[in-house]
Amino acid sequence: MSSSRPLVTVEHDPVYTVGLRTKDYTAEDEHRLRQLGADFHRTDRGGLITFHGPGQLVAYPILHLRQFRASMRWYVASLERMVIETCRQLGIHRTTTTKDTGIWVGDHKICAIGIHGSRYVTTHGIGLNCCTDLQWFEHIVPCGIMGKGVTSLSKELDRHVTVQEASSALLRSFASVFECRLEDKDRAKENYVAENCSEIV
Repeated sequence: MSSSRPLVTVEHDPVYTVGLRTKDYTAEDEHRLRQLGADFHRTDRGGLITFHGPGQLVAYPILHLRQFRASMRWYVASLERMVIETCRQLGIHRTTTTKDTGIWVGDHKICAIGIHGSRYVTTHGIGLNCCTDLQWFEHIVPCGIMGKGVTSLSKELDRHVTVQEASSALLRSFASVFECRLEDKDRAKENYVAENCSEIV
């Protein structure tokens, strides 16, 4: 099995995405959100509705988990550790996990996690709010979790944190958590390859 696996990092144009439970969102909901100037996509990931857009770092690891551990639960926990470590590098030390998905600062989600696995090959990933305009989230119930809010690195640190700054920290955290070396395959498109990944047993 090849030891090279891609990691794609992107900053999307405004888009609302929903997971497998797409029936919870009607054509009227889709029209309303599109009227805001965002796109709308139904996907095969887990989770409910969320927003991706400018100022948010999205990372899509495409990994074969048999190279690590054949467990989606282990994979989610590893992504959580990666994001928490990223936030710590940037100066936020109170991020945590809860019974709800994602990474939280108190009652405010700073990073969404939504994944899909087929034959232990992963798709989709994480969305970390860096300097995102949080008003986009006011038009939805993010991830279907009532009574909770959203936050960003910039809001928590009271300074402007760019996607580029957060990306550097996240790449270091990814390499540490997944015990691999990252090679930039396409600097213009921010596509990376994880090489020499350790098998974790």
